Amino acid sequence: METTDLLIFGIVFVLAVLGTVGVLFLRATRLRRQEQAPLETDVPEAPTVEEETPPAPPLRDVPTEPQGRLARLRDRLAKSNSTLGRGLLSLLSQDTLDEATWEEIEDTLLLADIGAGPSAELVDRLRERVRVLGTRDPGTVQALLREELLALVDPQMDRALNVDGEQKPAVILVVGVNGAGKTTTVGKIARVLVAEHRSVLLGAADTFRAAAAEQLATWGSRVGVETERAEQEGADPASVAYRAVERGVQEGTDVVLVDTAGRLQNKVGLMDQLGKVKRVAEKPLGGRPVDEVLLVLDATTGQNGMQQARVFAEAVNISGIVLTKLDGTAKGGIVVAVQRELGVPVKLVGLGEGADDLAPFDPEEFVDALLR
Repeated sequence: METTDLLIFGIVFVLAVLGTVGVLFLRATRLRRQEQAPLETDVPEAPTVEEETPPAPPLRDVPTEPQGRLARLRDRLAKSNSTLGRGLLSLLSQDTLDEATWEEIEDTLLLADIGAGPSAELVDRLRERVRVLGTRDPGTVQALLREELLALVDPQMDRALNVDGEQKPAVILVVGVNGAGKTTTVGKIARVLVAEHRSVLLGAADTFRAAAAEQLATWGSRVGVETERAEQEGADPASVAYRAVERGVQEGTDVVLVDTAGRLQNKVGLMDQLGKVKRVAEKPLGGRPVDEVLLVLDATTGQNGMQQARVFAEAVNISGIVLTKLDGTAKGGIVVAVQRELGVPVKLVGLGEGADDLAPFDPEEFVDALLR
């Protein structure tokens, strides 16, 4: 037993010695590493994480300056309609202007939707002037063509929106068929008026199209104006128009813009209802008529657009025209045709879906763009 105890004691003693040596070795290694490590002051500081600055509230969505919008529209119109100008100048610069050539010139004007009457008038006047001058000089011919086109567009028409009257609010009723861009046009007009430091109220009297009021309210929030709307779809549009105008009177608003439902020209009942909307909207004004009734037309619809214009003119007294979607087509002559048909001016023109693609119509800019 004693021998066994001694053996066990020896084993325990050896293990204890080995454990002590191991601990001492680990401590020595740790000390050497600490001596070799850089001082705390030499350790680069961790980058400071700055608290994220909250984003600034969105700026009110206002348009660019009118001249900037006009220049941009002119460039886009020139790109899309240059075939008309080039075609006419090419024909007029030929060595011989015989009957066939003049017929081709008239056909070119008709294809541009200028209309039969205005096209014939332009050709007759231009033919006589070229004959008298006896010139084929491209510069002279272009100048003559510009003068005649400008006369057709009629620069003497008053194209300003009637929003500066003494009585407030000025009320603008916006009408047109579905798909012409009517609600979007109302929003864009609101942007322009807000940029001119006018107070604006929107009236969502299109109570039939799904989400029309929501679309208009979205435009209103973008430019910082409120929208008077029905509590549910299918409500009486005349009552919405009435409340919008009445609120504008009570609050002293500068301009009330009323969006109406797009109506097909063959829907006699709906057109009668449009007349009702106008009459009811005028009641809060003490009997005076609304200041503007703007007809929104899609320029790409051509002669169908002319039919729409006639029917709307019978339902309400149109005071001005807004031509949308004039880009991507050589149909610029619709300006002449619709003005001649209704006897009212094109006041605004749009060349796309962008928020700034609506600008005052300038006859000279328009004609110059066609001939570039």
